[in-house]
Formats: sequence, structure tokens, C-alpha cells
Amino acid sequence: MRRLLTVLAAGVPLAAAVYLPTASAETKDPSATSAFVCSAPAVKAPAGTEVESVTAVGRQGGTIAGTGVLGGSVSGVPAYCEVTVILTHPGDNDHAKVRTWLPVTGWNGRFQGLGGAAYLAGDNNVGLGTAVKSGYAAVSTDAGVGDALDTSWALNSEGRVDTALLENFASRSQHEAAVVGKDVVDAAYGKRPSYSYFTGCSTGGRQGYMEAQRHPEDFDGILADAPAVNWDEFEVATLWPQIVMNNEKTYPSQCEFTAFSNAAVKACDSLDGVKDGLVDDASRCDFDPRRLIGTKVLCEGKELTVTTADATVVRKIWDGPRTASGKKLWYGVPVGADIWALAAHTDPDAGGNVIGSPFPVPAAWLKLWVAKDPSLDLSAITYSRFAQLFRQSQTEYDKVIGTDDPDLSRFRKSGGKLITWHGEADQYIPTQGTVQYRQKVERELGGAKKADDFYRLFLAPGTNHCGLNGLDGSADGLAALTAWVEHGKAPRTLPATLVNDQGQKVSRDLCGYPQVSRYKGHGDPAVASSFKCVSPSRH
Repeated sequence: MRRLLTVLAAGVPLAAAVYLPTASAETKDPSATSAFVCSAPAVKAPAGTEVESVTAVGRQGGTIAGTGVLGGSVSGVPAYCEVTVILTHPGDNDHAKVRTWLPVTGWNGRFQGLGGAAYLAGDNNVGLGTAVKSGYAAVSTDAGVGDALDTSWALNSEGRVDTALLENFASRSQHEAAVVGKDVVDAAYGKRPSYSYFTGCSTGGRQGYMEAQRHPEDFDGILADAPAVNWDEFEVATLWPQIVMNNEKTYPSQCEFTAFSNAAVKACDSLDGVKDGLVDDASRCDFDPRRLIGTKVLCEGKELTVTTADATVVRKIWDGPRTASGKKLWYGVPVGADIWALAAHTDPDAGGNVIGSPFPVPAAWLKLWVAKDPSLDLSAITYSRFAQLFRQSQTEYDKVIGTDDPDLSRFRKSGGKLITWHGEADQYIPTQGTVQYRQKVERELGGAKKADDFYRLFLAPGTNHCGLNGLDGSADGLAALTAWVEHGKAPRTLPATLVNDQGQKVSRDLCGYPQVSRYKGHGDPAVASSFKCVSPSRH
């Protein structure tokens, strides 16, 4: 994630990390080591589609470079066969590419579907390479759309939303990729996968939830992290920091935002019983930014005094979007998360004018899909206009891409298992949206214990968006998922490496929601064994 934040600072913002599940529970399938021929198989078109072409190319492996703005690479990838199937939906004039990578030797009998990031519907090769390196046959689809920040497909030549491509991106292409990928595996190895998994973070996490809701038999296990569920709501909500600054005509500097975040972390650090540089259960942190009014902050050699207006902006950003009359619309930036990620702006010019720099993913959603106006001036949106656009997004797109249907009864009945971790300092997708969805599932299915039978949520203190990807911390969610699916070992905790506010790596066992971590009163705070999981205190 640090690499991604460096790219952000260079002016190329990204919506999510490249997701790299580590796939530790490997089981080689000896029946899959027979002679392998890389050839284009006959592929049956999934319902509602036609197959335009099928090709197969043998690849040597080695170091695989990630495409597009996400970049990245993975080394040590063994030889594999890449089968590419182009699908179209008659009458829609779309062309969705489904790529299946097949290990030439050492297939472990498992199948993995890979999700995307931002407006990228699938993987950019790094995840596919990682899966093959771990012995998986893997599939990904581009859904007929573009790269992570490419929204050229949003509107057609008449200025209307391209509903076919939106449906591809929102739901149908991921299911079709699962169907095609399994057929390709069957043709290549002479047998279908023993187990099928889906992994993704951010957009990929949303796709995992969509699969569980609409196509519950596609995958035995789904690892859906920092999921972009509630898309129609949070995408608009993430423009709120810009709306606040523009309407309040106050633009705190990046340094000042950091001072507010640091003060909140310091004030709420001991909620778990020890000062360890991490805020456990950030939703309970009630630090009032007005406590900093009048204090001095050193920013790039200049001493700044925190004003009442600065504190008002931060309080509104943390609180989240509301209507002009004060009704809450959605959750705000979590306390402790990087506010600047959504509240970036230029330095004042000679006349003191500041221009906001909205994060491009929600900016595109609001301009293209909601307002249908690429020239919409986001800086001129009032609080009341914002609330109207928020409601419009809900009305038009909840059933299309909301992905917040709590009825997972069919997924539970199919025997599926779902694991999610979400960073409590997620700067792009408010953690509480995921918590709210889990609570809705509990109400729908009859309580927390019934939900826990197949669905576990883990919140990661101090962790940013998709931050447990091995750079700013790590957690082997796929190992936990395979152990649950294949051996019935439900994860009570999820072992993780976190990074505290001093940049130090510490070990933690993430607690299954709703439990939180509490210091035992003795032992090294950097070691997981010094903590236990307890029910949260009333707050």
C-alpha cells in the first residue's frame, strides 16, 4: 500500500491495492501432473452470451508485470497456459474478455476467481500470477470495460449510461467468468476443481459479495476484503470532504489534517487497555477536534494555528454526510484514517484561492453515472444539492450495484463460507458500512451465531484501504478460508501483522466481529498473545 500512496502523491490516485492472497494451505493434486497440452478448448457459452473466440497460449512464467496504473509484479511464476475467451451479450455490442491461467504442472486441484479495483473489473496479472505460483487455476474478466481509472465506457454516444457495460461491471461478468473458467479447467485437466474460491479487495470485495448474493453456488469460499458494498451510497459519500471544504470555504493543509488524526489516535489509543499506537474499535473514538483549536502545528517550517473553522471541517468530515436539515446520510472518514486521501487540494495561489482535488473514483461516479454530465462543477455543489445527488444515486443504482442485499440464505444453504477483513483506518471505504451490512445479515438470518456459521468479519486496527496486502501489514485470509471450507475449522481470530503509529510491525489476532481486542494487563504489547478478544463495552 505504501507504493500505492507514493503513486497517489505523484498525482495518480488509485482506488485499491492490487490484492495478493497468499494461498498458503497448498495441497498438490497428483492426478493433475499427467501430460498437459495447452490448446483452445470447446467452451459452452454461459446463459445469455455468445462465445466470439477462444485462444490458448503457452507462457514461460518467470516475473509477471502488472498492467495499468496499479502496476506491481510477481516473480517465480511457473509455466502456465493462458486461455482467453471473448464473450458478448447479443444486442449489447460488448466484448468481455475472460482469461484463465492454468499451471502446466503442480495444479493443487483448486480454482480461484479474482476481483478488480476501482473501475477495473478484474486482475492486472499480478493476482493471476500469484495464484498460479500457489498451484491454483485462476480466472479473471475485464467485463468489457477498462483500467482502474478508465471511465470512458460510462456514457454512450448519446450521453446516456451504457447499462449493458454497467451490468457487466456490477454483476454478470464475474459470474460468467466463474462458469467459463471451470469449463476451461475441466477441459485442460479432465476434471472439475475440487474447491472453488473467490478473492478480492475493494471493487473485488464487492464482487465477492455480489457472487454470494446472486450466484451462491459459484464458489465454495469467498474472501471479500474492504468490500465496496453500498456502492451507490459510499461513492457519493466519499466526495463529502470536498463538499465540506468548499461550502465552509476552509481548506486545512495536509499537515493540519495529520495533526487532527494523530491527536485522535493518541487520545483513543488506550481504549484496548494499553498505549500501543493502535486504536482498536475506532468507532468508539469520540475525540472532539475542537480540542485542538488554538494549538500550534508546524507545517513545512511554518507555524500554523488551528482555527475554529479548521476544527469544524474535520468534525463534519469525521461525522459524515448529512442533509441540510442534519439527517445522517452515510458514514464519514474513520477517525485515524488519512483525511487527505479524500480532502486533497492545491496550495493557495497568489490571490489565496484554493482548488479542491476530488478523488477521481467518486468524482467520476457522480459526474457520469449520477448527473450524466461530464462537465459538472463539483466545487459548486451545495449541501442541499449534494443530498439530492446522494438520494438520486440510491434510487437509480441500489438494485444495480448496491450489493447490500442481506439475504445470504442461499449461500449458506449451498455450504459456502465468507470471510472479510476491513481496515479500521480505511481512507476510501468507511469501515462502518461493512459493519452495518453484517448487522443487516444478522437480522435477516436470525442472529449473530447463525451468521457466524458461514460468515466471519474481522476489523483491523490502524489499517488503511486493502492494507493487509503484505506491505502495510498482512493477513492470510485465504489460508483461513481454505481451512474452514475444506476442514471445517471456522476462524475465531485472524492472525495478522499490523503497523502502529510509529511504523513498527506488531502481531495481532484480529477478533471476529463484534468482539474487540483487549490487553491482558501484562506482556509485550507488540505480541498477539498479550491480548484477548472480549465483547465491546457499551459506549
